[in-house]
Amino acid sequence: MTETHTHDGASDTVAYWENFYQERERIWSGSPNFLLVREFDAAPAGSALDLGCAEGADAIWLAQHGWRVTAVDVSETALGRARARAAEQGITDIDWQRHDLANSFPDGRFDLVTAQYLHSPVAQADERETILRRAAAAVAPGGQLLIVGHAEWPSWVQEPPRDIHFPTTAEVNSALHLAPTEWTVEVDDLIEREQASPEGQPGTRKDNILRIRRH
Repeated sequence: MTETHTHDGASDTVAYWENFYQERERIWSGSPNFLLVREFDAAPAGSALDLGCAEGADAIWLAQHGWRVTAVDVSETALGRARARAAEQGITDIDWQRHDLANSFPDGRFDLVTAQYLHSPVAQADERETILRRAAAAVAPGGQLLIVGHAEWPSWVQEPPRDIHFPTTAEVNSALHLAPTEWTVEVDDLIEREQASPEGQPGTRKDNILRIRRH
């Protein structure tokens, strides 16, 4: 999930995501996002920045595969769960940081910057694009930026809100303002996967993936 702030200030963002994670003892499955696994299962490890790490599944998977990981979320509740889960698996070297990414961003350059499903109901219109441009700036030469997002509402939502837009990979790439002489798009894909509804009914959801390498 994205770390952003509303027009009322960063405190609204913190409150929203703290309430979100405190509603249940665990929100997510504990498994890494499958498109991260698909793209980097066989990749050589380096330094990685996981933006919106939530309860830590992606960061833990990267660390288990040899990456030196900095993992960021706005919710201290989510980060606490991530730290605890990593410790249970004997992983103690992930650098967990709390940031509202609209206002602060981790220092450094990374071989991989991954932003998985940075969608937020409390974000201003241009905040996601600003955060993703900062993400691109954090990619080291030769490194990669991985952006995964929902492409549309899941199949079981019959009357989706009309005021919410899921950007295409072309829109995301355009908003990054990347110089083509400095970056190469290596993956630009739309995939459909099975996903059950909250009531457990079979359904599908489409996601898009953009993987870009810095020269």
